[in-house]
Amino acid sequence: MTDSPAVADLRSRLDAALGGAARAWLDQATAEAAAHPSADADAEDARAAVRQAAPPTWEMRFAEAGRRCGTEHADAVRLLLLHAARADRTTLARLYDQGTAAERRAVLHALPLLVPGPDALPLVEDALRTNDTRLLAAALGPYAAAHLPPHAWRHALLKCLFTGVPVDTVAGLERRARADTELARMLVDYADERTAAGRPVPADLHRVLALTAPPAPPPGPRRETAPAAAVSPSTPTGEEQES
Repeated sequence: MTDSPAVADLRSRLDAALGGAARAWLDQATAEAAAHPSADADAEDARAAVRQAAPPTWEMRFAEAGRRCGTEHADAVRLLLLHAARADRTTLARLYDQGTAAERRAVLHALPLLVPGPDALPLVEDALRTNDTRLLAAALGPYAAAHLPPHAWRHALLKCLFTGVPVDTVAGLERRARADTELARMLVDYADERTAAGRPVPADLHRVLALTAPPAPPPGPRRETAPAAAVSPSTPTGEEQES
């Protein structure tokens, strides 16, 4: 994995927002993460040894990010630490399984940067089983947009509707919903159920339903209308000539 412009921009924004003590802590924490053996793709033996030992220092920094940098910056700080450590799928799964909801959210945000294929989908699927709306929104980020199978993605979108997660947070919504007739059927069924129960239909449902409409067919070739034939003056009849 190479450095991402998005990560560099995130670090710049954090440097501007954090106070001096928090910036110094972040400098040290990212340096510890980058120095960890898991950052070296060729250090398999070192990684195996670390897995048998106590959690590395940077993982402790990962857990305390909210206390050190403020809860409003914790997601971004944790993402930077995961990126600096080049956390592999095993590390991500451990941090997710052992983490708080906030730490799990950071792992989900980091997946597009750290896992190129669908191997981390079990973490997304676990998050989609919760009713934590912030975790649901994080689970439906770019990684899910790229890798979550259609059936699971449709059901996740419905869960957003009935838990109140704004569909604006769903990455790739327009692309994945476009002309999806099965999703349209599910949305109509859900709207009918809500109406029959006397409950309001979420406004976002109509927005998503509009996205599922098949694209309009391209206009056909324009047919040229033949010009009308010129009409010559009628020849007067014999009676007309006599009059």
